[in-house]
Amino acid sequence: MRVRRWWGAAAVAAGVSGVLAVQGVTGGPADSAKEGDGKPGPIRSEARTAALEVAGNGASAQLRKRDTEPFSMLGVTWADPSDRVTAAVEVRARDAESGKWSHWLGLDGDSGQGESGAARGGTEPAWVGPSDGVEVRVDGKSSERLPKGLRLDMIDPGGEASALEPAAYAVEESESPSAATDLPAPEKSVTGSAEPSVSEPVPSEPSVSESPSDSESVTPSATPSESASDSASPSASPSPSVNVPTAPPSTAPRPPITSRAGWGADESISPEEPGYLPGGKIKAVVVHHTAESNDYTCAQAPAVVRGIYAYHVQQLKWKDIGYNFLVDKCGTIYEGRKGGVDLPVMGAHAYGFNSETTGISVLGNYTTVAPSQQAMTSVARIAAWKLGQYGVDPTGTTTLTAGADGTNYFRQSWTKGAQLTFPTIHGHRDGYNTQCPGDALYDRLGTIRSWAAGPAAGLTLKSVTGTGVSGSTYYTRADATVNWSATTPAALIAKYELLVDGKVAATVTGTAGSAKATLAAGTHKVAVRSVHQSGKTITTAPATVVAETTAPTFTTKPNLALRTGTVTTTAVPLAVKWKATDGRSLKEVRLTAPVAKTYGPTATSADHTAKSATATKWSLTAYDLAGNTAPASVTGTPVILQETSATKSGTWTAKSSSSYLGGKSYTSKTKNASLSWTFTGRSVAWAVSRASTSGEAHIYVDGTRVTTVDLKSSTAKYRDALWTKTWASSGKHTVKIVVVGTSGRPTVTTDGLVYLK
Repeated sequence: MRVRRWWGAAAVAAGVSGVLAVQGVTGGPADSAKEGDGKPGPIRSEARTAALEVAGNGASAQLRKRDTEPFSMLGVTWADPSDRVTAAVEVRARDAESGKWSHWLGLDGDSGQGESGAARGGTEPAWVGPSDGVEVRVDGKSSERLPKGLRLDMIDPGGEASALEPAAYAVEESESPSAATDLPAPEKSVTGSAEPSVSEPVPSEPSVSESPSDSESVTPSATPSESASDSASPSASPSPSVNVPTAPPSTAPRPPITSRAGWGADESISPEEPGYLPGGKIKAVVVHHTAESNDYTCAQAPAVVRGIYAYHVQQLKWKDIGYNFLVDKCGTIYEGRKGGVDLPVMGAHAYGFNSETTGISVLGNYTTVAPSQQAMTSVARIAAWKLGQYGVDPTGTTTLTAGADGTNYFRQSWTKGAQLTFPTIHGHRDGYNTQCPGDALYDRLGTIRSWAAGPAAGLTLKSVTGTGVSGSTYYTRADATVNWSATTPAALIAKYELLVDGKVAATVTGTAGSAKATLAAGTHKVAVRSVHQSGKTITTAPATVVAETTAPTFTTKPNLALRTGTVTTTAVPLAVKWKATDGRSLKEVRLTAPVAKTYGPTATSADHTAKSATATKWSLTAYDLAGNTAPASVTGTPVILQETSATKSGTWTAKSSSSYLGGKSYTSKTKNASLSWTFTGRSVAWAVSRASTSGEAHIYVDGTRVTTVDLKSSTAKYRDALWTKTWASSGKHTVKIVVVGTSGRPTVTTDGLVYLK
């Protein structure tokens, strides 16, 4: 026996009542296994206790702020396990690395858990992370006395935290014990209710003095078990005296489960044989949260589980950890109470209903913070597997027999033996007056039920790629990749099937979000079918996919025509014209040379410019929605005929300016003065200079007057292609312009003729 004393000069001077006792050392240097070393096995944990000062009226208590040896989990316990604390129990801890104090954390003193044989009652344990300082305050109603033997239990779960040494609290000399009237007011109320006692009668330990002696003994636990199996089923081998049921097969696959050895359980501290449900059947899953901090890391989660285990077994003297399974926020599932994960092990998690249920607890507090999708997914997977062993529908209801009088969170009360209807996956609050599993998790139980039962929820065919689309119809030459999504996590989906005309064309895993199919020519109905792990299926609405290999056609071959606009030697205005069609659905026409442009399916022309005296090839490609293509092209050369090359009649005067084509132009005010050009081509444009004093001119084509144009313009314009004409094919033509002699503005200035050959 080792005796550890915390008292010293500072403590004596401060006159602080209470002791710190180190107890329950598990494991040892030789048999401890560190996390991450790849060698599962028992991991050392230690616990210390410190008595709380209880005020004179018995309704309030405290443990003043002080230094401690390292710990990561704590809880407040009391002597009589049948008592419940309705007062506000709050704790805070100092971070061992940063030295910062946490916010006050409320502990539930009426959690609705426990089992026969418990030696002490206690709050839910709380993970605070590696800490080296603590403070506690308990504030209740003056008319209600706190239970006897109140103390703080601090646990170092080992592994992730440093090993504990004998404690020696450093009492802050600036603080001294004060009367109950000086206790600080709590900042918030603890979650819970003042319902009747909820534990079945359990033997209580001898009365604990509220003013303990200044020393307590430290007694090492029994020698740890020599080995721990890596398998999570079973964890222990019950003795022949235990009637071990047979593990039935399940309609759902078993998810990965970290065994007790995997999280470092020291089996020597819970040597009792496991118990099994009297009826040998699990009828419902009860979902809990551990109501502690969410600040743990995924690497710390095994230590959190060990801390809960040590608290339940060593501090409260339960036979084992209360929950059947635990799930961390990263989705890792941990084996809880031993006896075999595939067997109906009796837990200690739901007062009055343990004998027909299994309990899953999510590490963390989900009163206001939503659980992660990974955690929800794992809860759904373990619930589906366990209920599937007994043919229980995760979305159904079941009748449970109350093992004790009770009242739930919704103020529904019953007596022992009552037949009550529960969802087969329900929250702890449905069977006891507690906030557990927190509003944010409780509100998502419907989603967990849906995920567990199937079929997949939210299955949607999102798109078909490798295709074109028009409205709701997709087009492809042959290959199509179908994309989908579902809100049910992939871990709960066995597979997806791509259906073409109702037949399976491709099968992919539940993690996939797309699949490819090669289609025969024709119109097809394509859909996606999800197969849930339960075997339930759901199929998306089908999409219409047309497979075709016929290329579009140019019903009007590309051709060129001169257009109006400003003419330069490097940029003669012209239009490219065409008409393309497709038997299914034309997508677009792309101009690829001499420039790149894309035009919609209804476009039949585009304005461009071309360099004069240079042959330019205009290349186009028609595309349909399936990806079939058809090329076509046309070549044309714009030619500028200066006015000096025209045949003249009447009086014309030459004018020079850099604004004119070639630097010169002809102008005339003489009525019936004319210029004519003869050329071979399929399109022609007359270029003029214009001003507010410009007059009119008649235009003759091949001897026939076709129009009269007015050159008048409010602004000066040069090299302006004012009139154009295009023929269906190239030919020899003569264009003649004749001055009208418009009254008051007879002047006509010509800058040449442009034709396209």
